[in-house]
Amino acid sequence: MKQNNMLAMILAGGRGSRLHDLTNKVAKPAVSYGGKYRIVDFPLSNCANSGIDVVGVLTQYESVLLNSYVAAGGRWGLDAKDSGVFVLPPREKADADLDVYRGTADAISQNIDFIDTYNPEYVLILSGDHIYKMDYDKMLDAHKANSADATIAVLQVPMKEASRFGIMNTNDTGRIIEFEEKPPVPKSNLASMGIYIFTWKLLREMLLADMVKEDSNHDFGKDIIPTMLNDGRNLYAYKFEGYWKDVGTIDSLWEANMDLLDADCELDLNDSSWKIYTEDVTTLPHYVSADAVVKNAYITQGCTIKGEVTGSVLFTNAKVGKDAKVIDSVLMPGVVVEDGAVVTRALVADGVKIGKGAVVGSADSENILLVANDVEGVE
Repeated sequence: MKQNNMLAMILAGGRGSRLHDLTNKVAKPAVSYGGKYRIVDFPLSNCANSGIDVVGVLTQYESVLLNSYVAAGGRWGLDAKDSGVFVLPPREKADADLDVYRGTADAISQNIDFIDTYNPEYVLILSGDHIYKMDYDKMLDAHKANSADATIAVLQVPMKEASRFGIMNTNDTGRIIEFEEKPPVPKSNLASMGIYIFTWKLLREMLLADMVKEDSNHDFGKDIIPTMLNDGRNLYAYKFEGYWKDVGTIDSLWEANMDLLDADCELDLNDSSWKIYTEDVTTLPHYVSADAVVKNAYITQGCTIKGEVTGSVLFTNAKVGKDAKVIDSVLMPGVVVEDGAVVTRALVADGVKIGKGAVVGSADSENILLVANDVEGVE
């Protein structure tokens, strides 16, 4: 490992149930985003760019695709000697019907032996389903400077939205004095991002103690962090400034893609100084016919456009037929919109075909329409 002596563990086992049919067969971190990426590319790329050599990815639900995807550590430059991305599924429990992690802390507890193999001084805990860029090495510098036992990344959110998050209340030095989980009347707007750095020796002791507590949720937010505060440990907030998105719903996933159309978007996917690495798909360049109309669109390689695309994001190998219209929509990989069809304010799932002359979505709809199955055309 490099000099920062920090190992990362990515919690990538969530169901992602609010994404409905998109996560019926794939884990939420494996969902496509931004034309050619998957959500898990972001924490993995952040680790690679931050100089972290060893990353454990803790998988659980519908993990077959995710397992095979992250096992190819070379995509993120994490395939050299003494480095790598390691897939860590739940261990079998004699007292459980299913092999599952009981909580976020339990996911780490079940993999103490993996962490001990590398004997890190610090452990970075990450959620695997957020879109953002972040230098974890700078966060570690702050952790060391504060002689902290734990450092928690926080994002300043509007006060009217603070009750939706776990809120960290701090003193003037940034030391956390209170943690409130989704408080109805928030005292601050410092929302936890689910990004933690712990000094491993102490965290290891706390996890072992937590494992045998029958009344514990085995969760960082509900158990480990409150216990550390009650014990008078040094917990500090690390303020993050920049683009961050929790794509937990169809609307938020659509919004995150739409953000890429904004020239002032803080998430620059073409930034060579902080590259987001992903699978290199071999395909042809995109093709736009002479009769096509393209306005404010994000077009990925392999796309074929013969109709009109306005205010939309097209993923790899999406196709838009003659006289078809795609307006304020997201077409995921391999989507086909046949001649004359109209798609408006919709998110169309991988490989779906919209038949000739079909009309899906509406400009007046309050929510984004998820199209997860083929739509028959008009005869």
